[in-house]
Amino acid sequence: MSDDERRAARPRSMARLYRRALILVGALCVAVTLAAATALFQRGYAERVDDTLQRLCTALAAGYEARGTGDPADLATLLPDTRLRCTLVDAGGDVLYDNQTDAALPNHADRPEIAAALQNGSGSATRESETMDRETHYVARRVETPAGVQVLRVAQDVDTIWGLSADTLPLLLGAAVLILAGAALLSAWLTRRLVRPIDRLAEHLDTIEADVPYEELIPLARTVQTDRKLREDNETMRREFTANVSHELKTPLTSISGYAELIESGMAKPDDVPAFAARIHKEARRMIALVSDILQLSELDSTQAARRHGAPPEQSPVPLDALVKEVAQTMTVNARKAYVTLQYRAQPATVQGSRDQLVELATNLCDNAIRYNRPGGHVDLRCGLAADGSPYLEVQDNGIGIPQDSQARVFERFYRVDKSRSKATGGTGLGLAIVKHIALLHGARIDLQSQVGTGTTVTVTFPKA
Repeated sequence: MSDDERRAARPRSMARLYRRALILVGALCVAVTLAAATALFQRGYAERVDDTLQRLCTALAAGYEARGTGDPADLATLLPDTRLRCTLVDAGGDVLYDNQTDAALPNHADRPEIAAALQNGSGSATRESETMDRETHYVARRVETPAGVQVLRVAQDVDTIWGLSADTLPLLLGAAVLILAGAALLSAWLTRRLVRPIDRLAEHLDTIEADVPYEELIPLARTVQTDRKLREDNETMRREFTANVSHELKTPLTSISGYAELIESGMAKPDDVPAFAARIHKEARRMIALVSDILQLSELDSTQAARRHGAPPEQSPVPLDALVKEVAQTMTVNARKAYVTLQYRAQPATVQGSRDQLVELATNLCDNAIRYNRPGGHVDLRCGLAADGSPYLEVQDNGIGIPQDSQARVFERFYRVDKSRSKATGGTGLGLAIVKHIALLHGARIDLQSQVGTGTTVTVTFPKA
């Protein structure tokens, strides 16, 4: 990976992003505010100029008419000492007088303010200069004189928004620099204040959900808390699983090793060798069953993890009635060895899932019901549709039952209600854990009802197809 790629892959600094965003917002606010303020100021100033020109033109026209001569020289005596431009035009548009030039001026009949004044009595207009940084405001008024109709026009130059901006540019730039510097300092302070509580979250992971500084971080804190608890639970489960597996394997290995050593050293009597070999064979079968169950659990865990990451499950329609009949026939031999009667009642029902896994689920439930029963007991294996149309599989026995305080834990790995009985019957302690995992993979619900000395009923209810 190149340096550029490493830099691109490196996480960005949230504090730096906050600072940049705040400074950018400050800069945009400054620019918009200055532009709006300049435009409003120029507009207000131009309106005041127009109002002033209107009043001045009216006053000059009234004074000029009062003289009653129609002589442009009388107008000159009325003009205030200002930089205002005053022009007198006759009815034909010829310039009679202009206070800012003595040169001959072109005919003004085409000027809009002159035409409006001749027609309506008054007129106004605004024209920009060629340089685009100044504009001239004109106000004209018609006057009646002995010499005939004349038009008195006054004008004043006003800076445009561009002219105002150019004149005040150094001041505006200075103000913008000061504002941006203040925004940078304020953004740095705000960023530290915003980010500091987030940094402290990492120091208190045990209480992260209770110490969330901002409402927006609550989902993240819950996810972190859940993930952390899940990791702790998984680590605890891993340690317990490792310890249980080691213990479960150590016992048969010790037994096998002891009997094999007796046979190998010649200490075993010839008559005892068949019995020792049978015990070795029994412990080996127990180990094989244990390893098989561990491998199956591992495979189920992998399948469940793949489904959590979005891998589609491999499912197909599985007729429960045919499956129940097959399992009952298979488990009949084990039931007879335990002097237990196994019966089944199968009504038509279909489940979407894995047939092999569902066979394993039914087999483990039947095997458990047979192991924890009494001679002369019975086991009923049933399937069908519940009242709401959901497929179900049910195993009922009249065996030793499960104490109330153990019913919530019987589906844990290696948990045994009666450890001595489990070892005597060859159980691995993983059968119901496998049942639980298979049910989860099929979206099924497990209901357990049991009473000590009366028996146990386990019902697995599957979702409707």
